[in-house]
Amino acid sequence: MIFTELLNSARSRFAKRMQYNRVVGEIELLTQRDLADMGADRSDMLRRAYQDIYGR
Repeated sequence: MIFTELLNSARSRFAKRMQYNRVVGEIELLTQRDLADMGADRSDMLRRAYQDIYGR
């Protein structure tokens, strides 16, 4: 029972980390021009991605 909970927790954390890494990779590929066209700031996008995925 405890092992199953630990395993499920680890899987959940791993899935979130993979999702976060994927989003960060996409954000990092944006050029300054892309960001300017969107009126976006890279650091704000990264912070929002973290909050959306990890809920903090």
